Amino acid sequence: MDRNDVKGKLRAFVLAELIRNPNYNLQDDEPLITGGLIDSFSLAHFGVFVEETFDIYIPDPDLTVDNLDTLDQMIDRIMQGAAS
Repeated sequence: MDRNDVKGKLRAFVLAELIRNPNYNLQDDEPLITGGLIDSFSLAHFGVFVEETFDIYIPDPDLTVDNLDTLDQMIDRIMQGAAS
């Protein structure tokens, strides 16, 4: 699985489904939850997206603000799951 491919799919999902603004200029290290762009309940939606899109299950205890507050952190977690 290519990191850039993951980033492209994840960015499109976050902008369209979580932020709901496809034109928002999201930075890879921009805080999504602590920055007020999405709420923590969006992490469950992220988990479902990852499972359906990349066939990677992320356990509920891993779906936290500390682990997944930025696009970079989300990509890292997906890549970690792909390597397992």
